Amino acid sequence: MQIRIEHRPSPLWLRTLIPAIAILSTFLLTSILALLVNVNPLEAGYYFVIKPLSGRTSALEVLVKMTPLALTGVAVAFAFAGGYFNIGAEGQLYAGATAATAAGLHLHGVTPWLALPIMLAAGFVAGMAWALVPALLKVRLGIDEVVTTLLLNYVAIFGVSALLNGPWRNPVSQWPQSPDIAATAIFPRLVPRSRLHFGFLVALAVLILFWFVMRWTAFGLRMRAVGLSATAADFAGIPVPRTLLTCALVSGGIAGLAGVSEIAGIHYHLIDAISPGYGYTGIIVATLGQLSAGGIALAAFFLALIDTGAQTVSRVLGVPVYLGDVIQATLLLTTLAALLLQRYRIRVLHATSRSAEGDA
Repeated sequence: MQIRIEHRPSPLWLRTLIPAIAILSTFLLTSILALLVNVNPLEAGYYFVIKPLSGRTSALEVLVKMTPLALTGVAVAFAFAGGYFNIGAEGQLYAGATAATAAGLHLHGVTPWLALPIMLAAGFVAGMAWALVPALLKVRLGIDEVVTTLLLNYVAIFGVSALLNGPWRNPVSQWPQSPDIAATAIFPRLVPRSRLHFGFLVALAVLILFWFVMRWTAFGLRMRAVGLSATAADFAGIPVPRTLLTCALVSGGIAGLAGVSEIAGIHYHLIDAISPGYGYTGIIVATLGQLSAGGIALAAFFLALIDTGAQTVSRVLGVPVYLGDVIQATLLLTTLAALLLQRYRIRVLHATSRSAEGDA
């Protein structure tokens, strides 16, 4: 008996079911872990998915957690759609947060109508700048962007740590955190007595712009062409290096906006753990959402729901809060497996069929 992997694209109706298949597979796999700690999987699922939406505070908190996930998801999807595999959204988020903090510390007395655009612009430009070097290495020298963007994440994280333990250490508390940004640079609240802030609207605007660019612009068409086959796109006259560079820079800028959102909407100062891994989770969001704006919005909402529900599950059922992280990781693996199986099939060849193929 011999196993062979053959290229055979699945029908369109099956491809649309991939997110549902991935979620169902994830539930079945993580149910085993729940049973091992004597927890009913259906009860855990209720606290993960239903309970967070049953109250005003927890439902709004889901939208708060959805905001950076949607931004990093679009950042990753924008790059992936153009054939540039940006794994550096985490570092670009940190770069955006650092630049937003630097700008916010000098905006005292500036009207919010000017301060907020300055914060957003600073974060976007910083994210682009952090994405520039690996993009140039890819375009000019052909160096794999997966490695360079990934390694730059740690440079950004340790760079922020050096700032917070050095020149930006809070002079009053001596904690490793920067001073607070100007009050005029803080994002306004969208709902009273909640943490839902203006960054949520920024994320929705970015999702709409992403949909518009991919669906209705010539650049979106060129992006998809390069993403499908750079060789064919080059033969058709599309400037592949310039398209890749643009995808990389815009992707980094959007990830930088996620850092601005955390500074101006949640913390109001820079801290070491400004991101609990939003840049990496953005890869799950983009993959589960199949690089579409609507899919990214739903995936970001679902993962935010899981993240919010993990705290309730831990409190009520006594399981570790890290079960939410396990679910996210499992969801990524099942989604990747489903995407692989939609393009290929596993065929088992027996001795008789192998001999028949040889005779043919």
